[in-house]
Amino acid sequence: MPAPAGTGYFISPAEGPGPGVLLLHSFWGLNRAVKDTANDLADAGFTVFAPDLADGLVFEDRDLAMTALADADMNVAASLVQRSVGVLRRASADRTAPIGVVGYGSGASWGLWLSARLIDEIAAVVTYYGSQTISMDTSNASYLCHWAEDDDIVGDHEVADLGLSLQMAKRPFRFEHYEGTTHGFAEPGRPSFDQAAKDLAWANTTTFLKQELR
Repeated sequence: MPAPAGTGYFISPAEGPGPGVLLLHSFWGLNRAVKDTANDLADAGFTVFAPDLADGLVFEDRDLAMTALADADMNVAASLVQRSVGVLRRASADRTAPIGVVGYGSGASWGLWLSARLIDEIAAVVTYYGSQTISMDTSNASYLCHWAEDDDIVGDHEVADLGLSLQMAKRPFRFEHYEGTTHGFAEPGRPSFDQAAKDLAWANTTTFLKQELR
């Protein structure tokens, strides 16, 4: 059964711990959809920890969510994200094995950042419409990045810049673009939600994680 774990949400497969996956939510907060995603990852065989990066707040209004994100203390969030890796690894099937990261929006940006910091602890990163401007030269991870066709938050130049950064870092990566979608297409309950695109992205995600975290 799923259970809260301090400042986040933790769940492990019913049959016992599996490879660890850190789930990083978007600016909406640690809402029901995020917990459902964690449950689905556990059903796929992964031990999952989703830290609360919004200090208990859950938003329905996009402008309020974006304002809260802009006002957040990035140092506090960075520390929480890094400490969450240790929490997850201690609960995973192999405490010495590197983990995977799945991030949405701002959580995807944190996942990319994390993989360039904790280079021996992150093996696979899945991002949903999230960008990052830092150099990826130090990373040891593989990447699967999902993009909307028409994104009013992440520009085409950001997508191209991330691809160039990963290419220059000689990291394995794959970009998937989903026709007819907008930012947030994989998050239920949003006007931008697209069930078919979400299902396809999810199949790609679980296949990728199972390959990379064997």
